[in-house]
Amino acid sequence: MSAGSDVSADVVTDQTLIMYSTPWCGYCRRLKAQLDRAAIPFTEIDITDDPEATSFVEQVNGGNQTVPTVRLPDGSALTNPTLPQLLAALTTAKAG
Repeated sequence: MSAGSDVSADVVTDQTLIMYSTPWCGYCRRLKAQLDRAAIPFTEIDITDDPEATSFVEQVNGGNQTVPTVRLPDGSALTNPTLPQLLAALTTAKAG
């Protein structure tokens, strides 16, 4: 369900998660596998080759390039979330 993308072309829709990652990030691989098993669609963006994506990740993480960072449909972000944290945030966003 993941796909490469350029952050400038991303359009967050009602059901789109964007996961910012790097190829060597074990936490990213774990979260991707959990999202796939839960059948939660997402777009993956590798920040190593995307300056705009890197800038977004730094902006929401106090200047740090911490991944995985997940942008929720409402525009908010979670850093290195567990699957239960992400599901709770999605449930809250849908209820609001």
